[in-house]
Amino acid sequence: RCNLADPASVQQLVGQVNERTAAVDLLVNNAGMGPRVRADILDATPESFDEVIGANLRGPYFLTQKIAKGMLERGTGRIIFVGSISSFTASVNRGDYCLSKAALSMAVKLFAARLAPHSITVFELQPGIIRTDMIQRVQEKYEKQIAEGLLPQRRMGYPEDVASAVRAIAVRILSHSLQCF
Repeated sequence: RCNLADPASVQQLVGQVNERTAAVDLLVNNAGMGPRVRADILDATPESFDEVIGANLRGPYFLTQKIAKGMLERGTGRIIFVGSISSFTASVNRGDYCLSKAALSMAVKLFAARLAPHSITVFELQPGIIRTDMIQRVQEKYEKQIAEGLLPQRRMGYPEDVASAVRAIAVRILSHSLQCF
């Protein structure tokens, strides 16, 4: 377990991983949380903003930084960030989430540019609406919008859809029997 918003917790995680394995060849940043209370951007609180940014941006950013250094030493690795459609779609009642995912999308570009010359590839998935606990409170609203044409495939995604995309990117590493977490 790790609280990505807490640098000490991230450091402890990296230490535990380094104790258990010689190298990390694949990092999947799948952390994500929405605001505890969906609030209009004019009513959002600094506490909510800090919590969402900490979990969705700061944590994955600094975890990737630590793991990427080990990948640089070996000259190989893959990093996958699971972002969101919210990185480019405005939702005024959860602006903190949208901002965190838009900034995460830029972090992907930055890590990709920095690590590509060293044969470390960085990917981003931007799933749409995924049927998880995060959307449970507004699921009915999304189902209505989807039925009205919000999404071209006319259905919500499932966690398995995201997992399949991650697996497709990771398969090259896994097929070479390298360790990952």
